[in-house]
Amino acid sequence: MDRYLVFGHPVRHSKSPFIHTLFARQTQQELEYGLAEPAVDEFAQALRTFFDQGGKGCNVTVPFKEQAFTLVDRLSPRAKRAGAVNTIKLTDDGVLLGDNTDGAGLVADLKSHGVTLADSRILLLGAGGAARGALAPLLAELPSELVIANRTHAKAQQLAAEFCDLGHVTAQTHEQLAGSFDLAINSTSASLQGELPPLAPTLIHTDIAIYDMMYGASDTAFISWAKQHGARQTMDGLGMLVEQAAEAFTVWRGIRPGTKQVLRELKRNLGVI
Repeated sequence: MDRYLVFGHPVRHSKSPFIHTLFARQTQQELEYGLAEPAVDEFAQALRTFFDQGGKGCNVTVPFKEQAFTLVDRLSPRAKRAGAVNTIKLTDDGVLLGDNTDGAGLVADLKSHGVTLADSRILLLGAGGAARGALAPLLAELPSELVIANRTHAKAQQLAAEFCDLGHVTAQTHEQLAGSFDLAINSTSASLQGELPPLAPTLIHTDIAIYDMMYGASDTAFISWAKQHGARQTMDGLGMLVEQAAEAFTVWRGIRPGTKQVLRELKRNLGVI
């Protein structure tokens, strides 16, 4: 039976085995999917061992995505742009192909919620790996402007300069943010600590769509704050998790699984519904 893993540290909380088991059942694919939690300095060896022993593919999560980028034989265009790899496939000719499905998963989830990206003004909070992975897929949807805001302004400026060939990307400090945004995306991990980006409440209005890449059994701090200030449409990252997994499954198996029922089952598993 074909074997797949998710590498992370920690990774025991991962819902990837649950999601991919449902995908396999749905598409009648014979595979098994497990967890691997090597020490941070043992990831490279663990990855080689997995493929040497017949592994077909893997997902890679924190803190190994940037390291995986350097360990594969070939990179997809979106992985090159992201500077990180979250999906690896052993090709038929024995090449380890590194891909990044995070941004595609984000865009797919936004569209599933009816969010219009074309000609929209988007605020992207954060300038780390999650933001980097999201930028090219978001810009491919042709927003009118994408503004990156980050606590370290120089990092936001560097990221904007790197992606400016794909569209209208600017970097602003949190204090500089002004005007009306159609969509605000929190790519930072602040919500995991119950913290908020330093945003003015005046940025929130009834027609803005709010997206937090983090998720939990209840609203994240960012979503709770946005609701308190009048945002009517709020979304967490659970749908992105399922959509990026579906994209990875497609890379591995050549068949696209449906995501709606799997997302419902995942919410039930987490106690969200």
